[in-house]
Amino acid sequence: MNQFLKNRFFDQIAVMFGREAKKPVAISPVAQQFHTMKRATNKERLAAMIREHHATGKKVHTWRNRRWAVLILANLLFTVSFWLDIQVLEGALTASRFIGFHLIDLNSALQVMLAHKHIIVNLVIGTGTVLVLWLLLGGRTFCSWVCPYHLLAEWAENIHLWLVKQKLVTDQPMDRRLRTGSWLVFAALALATGYTVFEAISPTGIVSRALIYGPGLALLWVLALLFFEVFFSRRAWCRYACPIGLTYGVVGIFSPVRVKYSLAECFHEGDCRKVCLVPHVLDTVIKGRAVDVEVPLGPDCTRCGLCVDTCPTGSLKFEVKGLSKLM
Repeated sequence: MNQFLKNRFFDQIAVMFGREAKKPVAISPVAQQFHTMKRATNKERLAAMIREHHATGKKVHTWRNRRWAVLILANLLFTVSFWLDIQVLEGALTASRFIGFHLIDLNSALQVMLAHKHIIVNLVIGTGTVLVLWLLLGGRTFCSWVCPYHLLAEWAENIHLWLVKQKLVTDQPMDRRLRTGSWLVFAALALATGYTVFEAISPTGIVSRALIYGPGLALLWVLALLFFEVFFSRRAWCRYACPIGLTYGVVGIFSPVRVKYSLAECFHEGDCRKVCLVPHVLDTVIKGRAVDVEVPLGPDCTRCGLCVDTCPTGSLKFEVKGLSKLM
């Protein structure tokens, strides 16, 4: 990793914890040449090229469809295993057992150990399995590929965007540092009270248990969150509150699976940032921001693939670090 990417890497970690993205101070000479060339490009010609791509390019949902299929099947497997009593996947997303292997959500395990004020061996074993899985696939892959609330929030977001387009509502962004504060508050509550307070209100756990064991009153809280996201703030829970996302974001720092941005062919039209759940990770695609000709996105990226599907020139692609691009 060159010094420019190394500096960017640490900036991306700071942004994950809530700092606002800033224009980089140091940019590699090769990237500077590309930025200079793009500034010299005739604006009318560039605009015409963008229009041509939008006019001729088909809207694809390749990665979105794959992601939805995996998410739905993973959660259905919990439900089918319980109702048919086949004991393939027992429990719920917070804690489960897959064909004998214990799987425990990293954030849930941390909450339990803080509440009990000591390290629980069985939790460490179950957490280790999950940690290895998400280290390989990408930390926040859990959010977009497994979490059932994410799918509900994605559908709610579509309604919100339609209402914004009709000028019936306006999006109310909030300070992203709230998520780091939320993580600290729930950790402190677990430590102080001896209870896993977050688990009682986590929409991920509530929806997962409702799908498996049947709906309960806790779903009213989930509906309230979705109502807030539809009419007030787009993806508010995932962007500004959920400590699970931050926990897996930390894991994502070390993951080999990532989305990489290539500067050469990018038109900087911004469609990728419009569809992104966490648009701050795409700060590097803004004209003049890329520190090198190829820049991996930050650890807060959910690997949802929406930007990959949307990019008309293929400037954003999945890759495994050290191996060739996936698509």
